[in-house]
Amino acid sequence: MNDFVGTGALVRLALRRDRILIPIWIVVFVMTAAGSAKATMDLYADPKALVDAARTSNASPALVSLYGRIFDESSLGEVSLFKLTAFGALLVGLLGGMLVVRHTRSEEESGRLELLSAGVLGRYAALASALIVSGATVIVLGLLTALSLMGSGLDTKGSFAFGLMWAAAGLSFAGVAAVTSQVTESARAANGLTAVVLGVAYVLRAIGDSSADGSTQWVSWLSPIGWSQQVRAYAGDRLAVLLVPLVFLAVLIAAATALIRRRDLGAGLVRPRPGPPRAAKSLRSPLALAWRLHRGSLLAWGFAFLLLGLLVGNIASNVDGFVTSDSAKEMVQKLGGVEGITDAFLATEMGMVGLLASAFGIQAALRLRSEETALRAEPLLATGVSRAQWLASHVLMALLGTGVLILVAGLGSGISSGASLGNMGRQVPRMLAASAVQLPAIWLVTALVVILFGLAPKLVTGGWALYGVFLLIGQFGEIFNLPQWMINLSPYGHTPRLPGGDFSVAPVLWLTAIAAALIVAGFASFRRRDIG
Repeated sequence: MNDFVGTGALVRLALRRDRILIPIWIVVFVMTAAGSAKATMDLYADPKALVDAARTSNASPALVSLYGRIFDESSLGEVSLFKLTAFGALLVGLLGGMLVVRHTRSEEESGRLELLSAGVLGRYAALASALIVSGATVIVLGLLTALSLMGSGLDTKGSFAFGLMWAAAGLSFAGVAAVTSQVTESARAANGLTAVVLGVAYVLRAIGDSSADGSTQWVSWLSPIGWSQQVRAYAGDRLAVLLVPLVFLAVLIAAATALIRRRDLGAGLVRPRPGPPRAAKSLRSPLALAWRLHRGSLLAWGFAFLLLGLLVGNIASNVDGFVTSDSAKEMVQKLGGVEGITDAFLATEMGMVGLLASAFGIQAALRLRSEETALRAEPLLATGVSRAQWLASHVLMALLGTGVLILVAGLGSGISSGASLGNMGRQVPRMLAASAVQLPAIWLVTALVVILFGLAPKLVTGGWALYGVFLLIGQFGEIFNLPQWMINLSPYGHTPRLPGGDFSVAPVLWLTAIAAALIVAGFASFRRRDIG
């Protein structure tokens, strides 16, 4: 039998399953790039202000570590998109990797691939179809991004270099996920390993950019994200560099196909370590089990949020130099909703941190559905554990986990900005308050996943789609002159802009009340439906 037979059918199935999620995420990425370009072009109409901003960015080790170096300080395109070069490549890489895991290891773990393999299905069909879907997604994303940047007024060659750079990052990490999906026996572990590789790649890129004399630049060439950055869109457009990630992808595909031949369907190369025959007393409750299931990802996310908070706080001391023109300061203050330019920057960045924390809340709440479809929930509910107890344990982990993450980020930014500005005693409580007010919006987005799980479990991944819509209209609604009623649909738009802005308790209470009502409705719906 042909090892690739059935690939086309699996591609059609995958596209049907992701017919909502993939278009929404493509739109989010495309609009993010176009919005960033349009906003920056409006801010830096003066060439001198553009160069001053680029030089200030390159002079800040924190900014260079977080976003990368600006190679051409006079390039409007590069300055407009420098925040999305390395960081955007990271996110596109995450999307490409998750799609591969979703349509390979997740299908094996759930048992669906075994049922399909009982028919006419080749050994490599699942991997081939997943790579086709993931590759097509990031390539379309890259091309549409290029067209949107051209529409924003940036030059053609640089726009295509930027879009293809994003696509190359997605392809690289699709290849990484193809390998990790063969190594582990669970989709969660495969995604975790892919995320680790992404993190290492980002750190290597940061190390390569960190030296002012370029002595460590060679380290960037060890990173797929560094390869994307070295394309230098709008600053040379070195398209030949794109051959490196393509060769990398080919090597990883060859490795993944070789690994498939060495394992059985459903098994991984690394066998999971068996646990003790009896659970410890600390695991004899639904909440303890939920903590055990979520603790690894929570600790990893917590470390990342602490580091992010420290970086954001450190950057705050350089904001006055970064935005030199009056129009730039006016725009940042408008986005931040506060008077001081430093507070405006911190408020805006804390809003972005809140968006990232929401992703953890969605992921944690989606664990409910994965436990159900993997048939681990039903045996548990056959014991003395009630549906409400089981559901509450995971929901509580999602809500408390997001609270821990956002407060850790607030603490880190308060310590770092306080040390930079020489007033830590004032900055720490201010940044903790700025982080705490993000929670109601985060919890509301998490609650939407809970009610989808209760009412329509097959549509629960729609939580990611709603998240993408909220992100799009919340971050770019004013830039694209969307009507106010549409902007108000995003819960993030009602969050008080702290530090420095006016605090109103009404939106905080309303968001919290809506989140609570959605969670209660989710509990009630789950009690009435069948498991499975």
